[in-house]
Amino acid sequence: QVQLVESGGGLVQAGGSLRLSCSASGRTFSRFNMGWFRQAPGKEREFVAGVSRSGDGTYYADFAKGRFTISRDNAKNTVYLQMNSLKTEDTDVYYCAADPIGGTAYRERSYDYWGQGTQVKVSA
Repeated sequence: QVQLVESGGGLVQAGGSLRLSCSASGRTFSRFNMGWFRQAPGKEREFVAGVSRSGDGTYYADFAKGRFTISRDNAKNTVYLQMNSLKTEDTDVYYCAADPIGGTAYRERSYDYWGQGTQVKVSA
């Protein structure tokens, strides 16, 4: 089992940047594929980015390509989401998730463990 805690959210102007972090408990972090999802009130949760156990494989939603970068540091049990050129439509609660099996990165059901989320608000 793993517990996930996100941080780094906040208020930023459009065009700005934020880096989200997700710290995981336990010593098996490197066994999990990791992902970032986001959700706005009244909307379904959507995939943002995923990273493989080793960090060699990364996957992005179309809206994230070229602006967001996912990475991980297995020594620190942490996964990151660097977000650049932020837009007002990126305003959401961002969730970190862990996939112990190695399912499809963009499928929410691949992930068994979820953090509580961190709010990102982008102002015009």
